[in-house]
Amino acid sequence: MELNQYLEVFIDESNEHLQACNEQLLALEKSPNDLKIVNEIFRSAHTLKGMSATMGYEDLANLTHQMENVLDGIRNHQIKVTPSLLDVVFEAVDNLEEMVQSISQGGDGKKDVTKVVELLKKIEKGENVDSKESNEHPNPLSTEKHISSRFDEFELTVMQQSREQGFECYDTKVRLRKDCLLKAARVFMVFEVLEQVGEIIKSNPKVELLEEEKFDAEFTVTVVSKESKESLEKRILKVSEVEEVNVTTLSLDSMSNSFSSLEELTVNESAATIEVVENRNDNKDETNIVDTHVEIQENITQTSSAKAGSNKTIRVNIERLDILMNLFEELVIDRGRLEQISKDLNHSELNDTVEHMSRISGDLQNIILNMRMVPIETVFNRFPRMVRQLAKDLNKKIDLQIIGAETELDRTVIDEIGDPLVHLLRNALDHGIETPDVRKSKGKHEQGTLVLKAYHSGNHVFIEIEDDGAGISKDKVLNKAINKGILTEQHASTLTDKQIFELIFASGFSTADKISDISGRGVGLDVVKNTIESLGGSISIDSIEGKGSTFSIQLPLTLSIISVMLVEVQKEKFAVPLSSIIETAIIKKEDILNAHNQKVIDFRGKVVPLVFLKDVFDVPKAVEQDEYYSVIIVKKGVKTAGLVVDSFIGQQEVVLKALGNYLNSVFAISGATILGDGQVALIIDCNALIK
Repeated sequence: MELNQYLEVFIDESNEHLQACNEQLLALEKSPNDLKIVNEIFRSAHTLKGMSATMGYEDLANLTHQMENVLDGIRNHQIKVTPSLLDVVFEAVDNLEEMVQSISQGGDGKKDVTKVVELLKKIEKGENVDSKESNEHPNPLSTEKHISSRFDEFELTVMQQSREQGFECYDTKVRLRKDCLLKAARVFMVFEVLEQVGEIIKSNPKVELLEEEKFDAEFTVTVVSKESKESLEKRILKVSEVEEVNVTTLSLDSMSNSFSSLEELTVNESAATIEVVENRNDNKDETNIVDTHVEIQENITQTSSAKAGSNKTIRVNIERLDILMNLFEELVIDRGRLEQISKDLNHSELNDTVEHMSRISGDLQNIILNMRMVPIETVFNRFPRMVRQLAKDLNKKIDLQIIGAETELDRTVIDEIGDPLVHLLRNALDHGIETPDVRKSKGKHEQGTLVLKAYHSGNHVFIEIEDDGAGISKDKVLNKAINKGILTEQHASTLTDKQIFELIFASGFSTADKISDISGRGVGLDVVKNTIESLGGSISIDSIEGKGSTFSIQLPLTLSIISVMLVEVQKEKFAVPLSSIIETAIIKKEDILNAHNQKVIDFRGKVVPLVFLKDVFDVPKAVEQDEYYSVIIVKKGVKTAGLVVDSFIGQQEVVLKALGNYLNSVFAISGATILGDGQVALIIDCNALIK
């Protein structure tokens, strides 16, 4: 039987069942006596075992079978749920994820899982296991055979972006002399040397263990730097009592492949398959998704958000939807032409036909756009595991609350928003929420609350990350900004609270008091802001010192169709996104002032610089400007500018078209659109003009 045709089905289904296992294990941790949850995990494991066996992935099937035995023991009240047991089962799920990931990359899905299988067998026999026996802090991305095993999503992202900016990634292995008396002091000196020439990503053992001298003579530090290996080695060898230094370059190719593959699996991008949801018998010995004569796949889709009853769905490759969208965009352009022709001819029957076609195509547009919409839970689902692990690493108690996971976003936005959210959550866990003893001393509950919320408002989606932690110290931020030369003391005294908070998005900015493996290196928040702005969104911060912080992200619902204000500059037409516009105005020539070689206006008591689009885009002069100017006031964060145009045409929804590879670096132009009369209008990137 040829199984390759079912491979994508297998990968997709396996990831859904593993995601369900992760979610239900987290629920079981909170309700260890709830057998309904155990049954849900058992069903997912049982189905996965049958699928793996059918496809010939024996290692995957064997590990799932052993995990299933433990779950069966819990169901029959022979085994009690304990934190150590859950750690082992979580590790088993991590191993299963790695094997499925290997298969998705063209591998054979084999992995040495002897250790975790032995632990599961001990649990099955009723023996106690110490969670320390399992691999320390397993990560959903981990495998010791790959570079990506040692780094999580945040660290991988930082390293990849550093590489793109000309930095090299090094593993620096340092061995101290055996007779070294103050090991922690030597470690600090090594870290200080490395921080002078680069950014530290991670250390092994962890920083806390190094500070407490809980290591032998060796430790490894991962660093990004523009220095050569030889230069790093020489610098570290100058530290007294350092016996040996070995610097090796990390290859990011395999890491990048692994990371991108995981992203693809997370959002379940695969070829079209049909699934029929139906219940199965729990006692059935094997479950197959493949039959040589039947190409309909039957499986249980049991998730926390699943609705009761059966459902029929079809998975379609995103490229097919893109092609469909492009064809529809051509239809929209022709529709506009027909409307113009109908208006010019004033033919009643033609008018009626065009009107009907406009209504039908409008409905079709909504359907196609909705097909591209994906619930944000595809991103949110991976955060509970991450938060659980980080809370353990930081010795903190965290209550993660996810609200509005059903909120839908365009698939393009979904693909890009994951990394910024990882950065912000890690930042909240490390810097925001205090340790239990500190929270008690402040009169707070020892368990910190972290809320991840998404909701619609108009044509935008808002995502908020809120914590009840320490908040942001305005004085600390200002002092750091002044010391780093980001602003002067005179300028600092004029800033509002929001402007002060936004300083933490400056490149390399950090208020961390000590080194941390989680965050605090000043790498990340500037990347967060840049990524969100590249999606046409914005980010703002509200914080009360001692009470907590809220990071609010505003994103467009879709990137393919946007609302714009059409304007005219001489005989050229341009489109300005409505999301960037505050208001429009007509001003007189004599109202224009000069300040620091820049033309400005006093608009509602605020000085607003003017940008003349005819000068920016070298538009040939056709007519002389009269005594009045048409101005569009646009914003980027707290900054504003006035775009000077010849006239306003009106508001319109347009299809955003990329300019192609040859024109992708044109200044202040984010794309183009074809208007109803066949003309091309360039879409202005207001953020670039304000910069």
